[in-house]
Amino acid sequence: MANIKSAKKRILVAERNHDRNVAYKSKVKTAVKVVLAEAAAKNQDAVNAAISTVYKLCDQGVSKGIFHKNTAARKKSRLAKAVNKLLAE
Repeated sequence: MANIKSAKKRILVAERNHDRNVAYKSKVKTAVKVVLAEAAAKNQDAVNAAISTVYKLCDQGVSKGIFHKNTAARKKSRLAKAVNKLLAE
């Protein structure tokens, strides 16, 4: 454990940020699962609404510093590819 007051504070801040980041990433993963489930059910309107939510969450994650911009772009690209594959079947 740290002895210096500022180091103790940094530990607390890092834990708080870690918890926030983990929760946000979990929210994104859940939203992706919803999109894939709707795509598997061939529900085009629900897919469009859900995919826009995922895109928004990814972009907000980049602005908050939770995701790197390339990570968000990769997630969006892979999701679009998976959705297109499911809807084409």
